[in-house]
Amino acid sequence: MRAIQMSRFGGPEVLEIVETPTPMPGPGEVLVRVRAAGVNLSETLMRQNRYAVTPELPAVLGNEVAGVVEAFGTGVIGLPVGARVVAPLFAAGALVGGYAEYVLIDAGFVVPLPDALSFEIATALMIQGLTALYLVKQVPPHGKTVLISAAAGGVGSLLLQLAKHAEAKMVVAAASTTEKLNFARSLGADAGVNYTESDWVEQARAVSNGTGPDIIYESVGGTVTSDALKALAPLGQLVIYGALNIQSFQLGVPELLGLIFKNQSITGFAFASLLTPEKLKAGLVELFDLAVRGKIKVTISETFPLERVAEAHRALEGRRTTGKLMLVP
Repeated sequence: MRAIQMSRFGGPEVLEIVETPTPMPGPGEVLVRVRAAGVNLSETLMRQNRYAVTPELPAVLGNEVAGVVEAFGTGVIGLPVGARVVAPLFAAGALVGGYAEYVLIDAGFVVPLPDALSFEIATALMIQGLTALYLVKQVPPHGKTVLISAAAGGVGSLLLQLAKHAEAKMVVAAASTTEKLNFARSLGADAGVNYTESDWVEQARAVSNGTGPDIIYESVGGTVTSDALKALAPLGQLVIYGALNIQSFQLGVPELLGLIFKNQSITGFAFASLLTPEKLKAGLVELFDLAVRGKIKVTISETFPLERVAEAHRALEGRRTTGKLMLVP
């Protein structure tokens, strides 16, 4: 089979297409023919050896795919050859393997895919969809004004729709360009602010009745995180998730005093530690149902063949995308 392998850490050029043996399923395993594989920012960091986990080289990146059952091992029932499924490798403990024509996964983590959903949409609803879903479950936006940073991205675009579905009072999108803000508004955002502008904190307060958002879901990092705290309303909650550039964020005495006297809070979030096989399946079934019924719209920014994986990584790192990037073997 063909796979994208890296034998050293570095730029997108280290990703090379190779021929490797097609794996054979053992007891309790399913072999999935990949039809779509998600491309995530975490994988660009892993490629540079800047991620929290360092993969053993040589490595095939990718941890979420959708496809069809090609074969299965002994003890597997209910997953016949040809069945449409998603294979959340990340939930099965594998952070690598998805940039390939075939993947192996424990049958306990395989989730059937409704015929009404494409492989690409289903893939986009795994890591990013589950992140957005669990954010609104952990920090409910019902009746509150919320601001979502990176609102045009894979998680952000789903999060703003789920916040609206959960009856948030107002959803403010924050993004880095006018085009991205327009995209967020097309998905239901009530207002938008550009966080690259020097007065974006004042803008966020102004569109939030002058007090600021009650909840800020923040994933950009850097100065955006510290500025988000300044924009937060009294009694507000800053939720930090997936922030990959928080080295410059510091809580000094002024910030702590602000938290105390404004009765604010800062919450960390990582969905992986919340997942069990049962919660994983329930979450995906819920997301698939919302997508089938048209309650959420999944945006696929662009699809790439395996041979163009380096181009996909460059597009993601350059923040030139809205929605989800996908490899289609």
